[in-house]
Amino acid sequence: MTCGCTNRPNLKNISAETMEKTGRHPCFSFEAHNSYARMHLPVAPKCNISCNYCNRKFDCVNESRPGVTSEILTPLDALYKYRLVKEKIPYLSVVGIAGPGDALANWEHTRRSIELIKEADSEVVFCLSTNGLMLPYYAKEIIELGLKHVTVTVNSIEPAIGGRIYKFVNYREKKYEGAAGAEILLNNQLEGISLLTGAGILVKVNIVMIKGINDSHIPHVVRKVKNLGVFISNIMPLLPAPGSNFADYPQTGKKELNEMRKLCQLDLQQMFHCKQCRADAIGLLADDRSSEFRLTEKKKEAVL
Repeated sequence: MTCGCTNRPNLKNISAETMEKTGRHPCFSFEAHNSYARMHLPVAPKCNISCNYCNRKFDCVNESRPGVTSEILTPLDALYKYRLVKEKIPYLSVVGIAGPGDALANWEHTRRSIELIKEADSEVVFCLSTNGLMLPYYAKEIIELGLKHVTVTVNSIEPAIGGRIYKFVNYREKKYEGAAGAEILLNNQLEGISLLTGAGILVKVNIVMIKGINDSHIPHVVRKVKNLGVFISNIMPLLPAPGSNFADYPQTGKKELNEMRKLCQLDLQQMFHCKQCRADAIGLLADDRSSEFRLTEKKKEAVL
């Protein structure tokens, strides 16, 4: 795989199997994104933090952004849907769980969905996305499940900045607001990432670029996660969601976004082809076909 980066991560503890799977993962490999499809399974509706840029209650079938889905699936539904999609899209290579809440805030459903599909297809590549709050608690199980790719959203490494991005954090049955919540989140993110990279899992860090809040801070985030062994980072534009606290914030411009990516690429390889997918996205990154595969009882019967 070539990405044109001037600074690649240390891959000494990464297995040949992991790198082979990475070559079929469109979010971790630029070369794969035009050839291999992915599907996101919306089996994780609950979330344990409140991001000021997120509104998961809003859904439009024509909108593509994280947190958006037109259905919630049980683990068994997820298996049915995987079989249906695999039959229609033979170049499907990746099954991801990216919400619409947090994969680890719904760990039982997340784990069971992976187990069922893994039993049905030993060749599929699995990945999950998380805010990282519960990552230290589930890192061992993620490793034991055989996952090779995990994405963690880290928007700040300064609690004061994080306190402006996150409204609150629900941690161990207690609610923390502002910088106090952001500090707990950050500490768990960094610990969890270290556990995963130490076990040979490839970690991608997502960063939402928010003008006037964390934009000038992003290079510091990238350098920090690079030192933890992160494989790639993905700087994404703020997409102001209707009804969110940041609904009136300006959307990050493409020019300034790519300038930031190029700057950070001096430290760590960057993802330039992200489409900020829905939680139920299906198909190639540039060709979401999720509307074709809404799960109905008739469709379930067809794949039983």
